[in-house]
Amino acid sequence: MPKPILGIIADDFTGGTDIASMLRHGGMQVVQTIGPPQPWFPVDADALVIALKTRSVLVDDAISQSLSALQSLLDMGVQCVQFKYCSTFDSTPEGNIGPVSDALADALGCGLVAHVPALPVNGRSVFKGHLFVGNALLSASGMENHPLNPMTDANLVSWLGLQTDRRVGLIEHADIKAGPIRVCEKMTNLRKDGTRHVIGDAIDGADLRIWAEVLQNFEFFAGGSGLAKPLAQVFAEAGRYVPTNVPLSNEQHTGEGHTLILAGSCSATTLRQIECFRDAGGYILQIDPISLNDGSQTSNDLVNQAADALLHGPVLIHSSGDPEYVKSVQDTLGSDRAGKIVEEILSELASTLATEPQTGQIIVAGGETSGAVVSALDVAALRIGSEIDPGVPWTMALGASGRPILPVALKSGNFGGDDFFVRADSIIQAKT
Repeated sequence: MPKPILGIIADDFTGGTDIASMLRHGGMQVVQTIGPPQPWFPVDADALVIALKTRSVLVDDAISQSLSALQSLLDMGVQCVQFKYCSTFDSTPEGNIGPVSDALADALGCGLVAHVPALPVNGRSVFKGHLFVGNALLSASGMENHPLNPMTDANLVSWLGLQTDRRVGLIEHADIKAGPIRVCEKMTNLRKDGTRHVIGDAIDGADLRIWAEVLQNFEFFAGGSGLAKPLAQVFAEAGRYVPTNVPLSNEQHTGEGHTLILAGSCSATTLRQIECFRDAGGYILQIDPISLNDGSQTSNDLVNQAADALLHGPVLIHSSGDPEYVKSVQDTLGSDRAGKIVEEILSELASTLATEPQTGQIIVAGGETSGAVVSALDVAALRIGSEIDPGVPWTMALGASGRPILPVALKSGNFGGDDFFVRADSIIQAKT
């Protein structure tokens, strides 16, 4: 039975499945748990991903949960740990990336933390410390309108510098292209100068390979899922584990039924995916937080409508909307109240409809939404399966005893092609 050689602490559930999928493609056997695993839970994998819901909670809570996850990994003998956050560096000027990184590094006695958020396969690159989404700076990509973590500055050195009182430096692209030795020399010099955090440039897979070669012997580093596949390959080449030859498949689809899609993300990507599903003739229900608050829309109405529609095909239920709609809702209800209403109704819909025989599997769009839904379903772990799009696999949700619940796909709001919902449903239905 393999023991984990790599441990990942992910700050949300979709981010956990994202990096788990990438590690799986690199050849590792991967288990993702929701929160630190219980001591008796079997973790027979090369990599363990501990998914938390700490991206947007209070800083002290995020630190506490992350340190608990770190202790679980150390108790298993894991010697290499990554703090995984979104490739769009989702955070506020207060945190939580900086404070959590500092706490984990302090616990491990690390002097320098490398941050490599780039995910070129999904269009996220870092050049001269600035994060790009496609050809646009992060601050002009739509992320500046994020309802929880608006990203108004693409300069990650500056943004991370707001979140920590430690010095933040940069490893530029020219140093990356010079090779691993140059990068190690630069990091050594930065450490001597008292730098704690380093933002790493990376614009393609070759850059990430160099970072993987540099970081393979580090006890701790931080960043996105772009590092996962090259790091798994570097570990295998060094003989630290034997890559699995078991192909990715849809073996986790075990029952009949249609796909329930729950979308809480308001990203431009998810909005396009909803419209594509609508254009394809998909059945859509929209949640209106204001109507739910005043009682003119009820959870029973939504459950009954969705249950009836699931008898005939996939159903998409969303609270998503453009920035103007989101602002109007928040202005009316307040940001906290609006967010709470959406999470509660989507959680209720998930837990109620998951037990209906006409529900075969669930897709969830949005990190916060995924956290709420997974909690509502009492999911303890996810077995990683076939990939729908880069960073978004089908998984089998498992209960505390390891009992299969149903297939689930957790999608970051910014991930997937425009036809993601249509293709995800057709992929799994083709395996029925």
